[in-house]
Amino acid sequence: MLKALELKVPPPAVWLVCAAGVWALQRWLPVPELWFPGRSWLALVLFLAGVAIAVRGVMVFRRHATTVHPTHPERTSTVVTDDIFSLTRNPMYLGLTLALLAWATQLGSLAGAALFVPLFVVYLTELQIKPEERALSAKFGAEYSAYLDTVRRWI
Repeated sequence: MLKALELKVPPPAVWLVCAAGVWALQRWLPVPELWFPGRSWLALVLFLAGVAIAVRGVMVFRRHATTVHPTHPERTSTVVTDDIFSLTRNPMYLGLTLALLAWATQLGSLAGAALFVPLFVVYLTELQIKPEERALSAKFGAEYSAYLDTVRRWI
C-alpha cells in the first residue's frame, strides 16, 4: 500500500500535514510545553538555516537547468554534485526538515518534534528519496552511483 504513495505527494504537502500534526498535538493533547529562554531565537535560526539550505539547493538546480519537481525525477537532465550538493544529496528536504523542527521548537512541542520530525524524515526517505535514487540510478548509471558513494543522503 505504501508503495502506491511513492513520488505521489509533494514533500511540501507532507510538510504541511506534519506541521499541522505538531500544532494539533500541542494544542489539543495534554502534553507539556517545552519552554526555555531563547526558544524563539532557536526556532528562528533553525527556520532560517532550513530556508537557506533549501533555497540554495533550488538555485543550484536552476543554474544546472534541471528540474526541481519532486514527483518527476525522470525529468532530471543532469547529476548535480557541486555546491551544496557536495555536502548533502537532498538540501531541499533537509531544509524542510529544519523548518519543521523550527516550527515544533517555536510551539514548544517536544512531543510534536519527537513524533512528527522522525515521521517526516522516514516518509521522505522511503517514499520520496529512495524512489528518486532508483530513477536517477537507472537514468545516469555509474555517474550517479559514484555520487551516491561520496555524498550522504541527508547530512
